[in-house]
Amino acid sequence: MQSILELRHLKTLQALREAGNLLRAATLLNVTQSALSHQVKLLEDHYGVALFERKSTPLRFTPAGERLLQLADQVLPLTANTERDLARLAQGVAGQLRIAVECHTCFDWLMPAMDVFRQRWPEVELDIVSGFQADPVGLLYQHKADVAIVSEIDHAESVAYHPLFRFEIVALIAKDHALAKKDILQAEDFADETLITYPVPDEMLDIVRQVLKPANIEPAARRTTELTVAMLQLVASKRGIATLPLWAAQNYLNRHYVLGKRITPQGLTGRLYAACQPELSEKAYLADFVEIIRETSYLNLENIELI
Repeated sequence: MQSILELRHLKTLQALREAGNLLRAATLLNVTQSALSHQVKLLEDHYGVALFERKSTPLRFTPAGERLLQLADQVLPLTANTERDLARLAQGVAGQLRIAVECHTCFDWLMPAMDVFRQRWPEVELDIVSGFQADPVGLLYQHKADVAIVSEIDHAESVAYHPLFRFEIVALIAKDHALAKKDILQAEDFADETLITYPVPDEMLDIVRQVLKPANIEPAARRTTELTVAMLQLVASKRGIATLPLWAAQNYLNRHYVLGKRITPQGLTGRLYAACQPELSEKAYLADFVEIIRETSYLNLENIELI
């Protein structure tokens, strides 16, 4: 029997298992859902057997699908390891990634991605630049960091930006707050409130930059804290309103500790990028690091979209 199997078919099956459905798997692989469905149908027609149960949620594989997944789990890691070895031979094995972040909630997804990266590239020194950085891109020019996690692209900067993901930012209020009955908060709803934020400049706060400043709204008072748990405790005690990425606040919302409200009818969207010097973008380990962040974040965080 002549095989029609290609690596992309095996990657598709792995993505289906990890993502749980066709749409999420297609997003993970950066292909259309119809293209992914076509790949699956091609395999099923060739082998004359279904690979998964169409109406199962999450997706459940048939014995034939499980057998192909066994092959994928054997072949794909060997292939990836070989490609990394070839990159090492071509580019050398030495390297380092010192990561600077401008967001306090980045560690929720950054640490798992770093764990995966260490397993794939043990010879690349991986570290986080100590402390919160108000100007992480500036550290790239000073050679004090190799990668900066930022929320905006500055086209005036001569660095390369690698898109990671976007997410909705929600307002967090106490369950018995005066605004609790509102489904959506507008800029003016913040005018008489204390805005609780991390201690960062206003230009780094999406709620200020995208919503309050364009509406010429200034909150009645400001309060800052370094800790997310302290922020949520202040909100629950009716000391003010906070805003957080939905994925960062989801556990508190699930436990009904506080309420989450959409900000403006269109929603407030945040974005994250990995910035680095252009020459570092040519390194295979940097490309793999970016892909690991995108993949692990998409699979593990709720309510995010890849960009």
